[in-house]
Amino acid sequence: MRSLARRFPVVTVTGPRQAGKTTLCRALFPRHRYVSLEAPDTREYAAHDPRGFLGELDRGAVIDEVQRAPALLSYLQEDVDARPRPGRFILTGSANLGLLASVSQTLAGRTGLATLLPFAHDELLGAERAPRELDETLWSGAFPAVFDQRIPVPEWFSAYLATYVERDVRQVVNVSDLLAFQTFVRLSAGRVGQLVNFTSLGSDCGVSHNTARSWLSVLEASYIVVRLPPWHANLGKRLIKTPKLYFTDTGLLCALLGIRAPGQLGQHPLRGAVFENWVVTEILKARLHRGLAPDLHFLRSRAGLEVDVVVDSGGTLVAAEVKAGRTIAGDFLSSLQELRSLLAAARPPRDVTARLVYGGDTPQKRSPAEVVPWLQVADRAW
Repeated sequence: MRSLARRFPVVTVTGPRQAGKTTLCRALFPRHRYVSLEAPDTREYAAHDPRGFLGELDRGAVIDEVQRAPALLSYLQEDVDARPRPGRFILTGSANLGLLASVSQTLAGRTGLATLLPFAHDELLGAERAPRELDETLWSGAFPAVFDQRIPVPEWFSAYLATYVERDVRQVVNVSDLLAFQTFVRLSAGRVGQLVNFTSLGSDCGVSHNTARSWLSVLEASYIVVRLPPWHANLGKRLIKTPKLYFTDTGLLCALLGIRAPGQLGQHPLRGAVFENWVVTEILKARLHRGLAPDLHFLRSRAGLEVDVVVDSGGTLVAAEVKAGRTIAGDFLSSLQELRSLLAAARPPRDVTARLVYGGDTPQKRSPAEVVPWLQVADRAW
């Protein structure tokens, strides 16, 4: 983030609520004045006298929850064009549709963009806060408050969901039936790791296909969920073109699934999907922390070939299969072996780094792929 502040007059930091955006920005830029547009009087000042508001922040400021006053961005553009000193303004926002549209239209070329998701597991390990057991790791998630406050995990996520539905959703889209929306969010959790089917989702919660599409876009824009797009390649196979659905935090996912304790997760029918979700988001965080584009995909063909994660940055391809079991079965590596053969025969051929991420503890080197224990996901270059 500091490197962005050395190159751009504005840095915009987005991510889900309670991911630590404000704390991080204030720690990295202690000399910047801090203002929050959550306060009604401050928001009214910014909305009705934007030039006066920005004039008081000439030496630099962290402006929190900037999506609450979207019209301010036009005046901010004028201000930084007149005085384009790097790192003057640090903007934070719980990324919703309004903020993203305003930033892209108004501050294009003037702002560096950063995304902050909840803690990666290696960050928790470094702070000696990480659970040591896999199921507890999946169940706890990675929001900072879960590890900083003494609120029971189920209660914290219950309050988080209530606040999100009552506050953020109404700011972004007109949801007339909040109960139907809450049902929609929980039904989405039950489809984690599956192909997105708007017709089925809408039908199950009593709304139209288009409403389901709109609501999922709200969840995605607010960093509650992430859609993993399919990877398209000329492999001589008919490939699925529908994205898959994941949540940005497995603790939130477990709360939505009604899992009240880590011990319940072990026997849950979706445990494998929850683990797959955790691995996908850990890889996503690893790339975002290095300032890289996500470039995450999955591969599924109509003939049955499926690879859970494909990272394609234009160079060597990284492909990963994800299995929650602690013991490696013989068929765990078959998809990776088939993909390796297809890529070797492609024109032009492509190299692939193949990995199996599993719920065990022992790394292994096998001919089709490297076997990576769950605790070492962050140690690999993705």
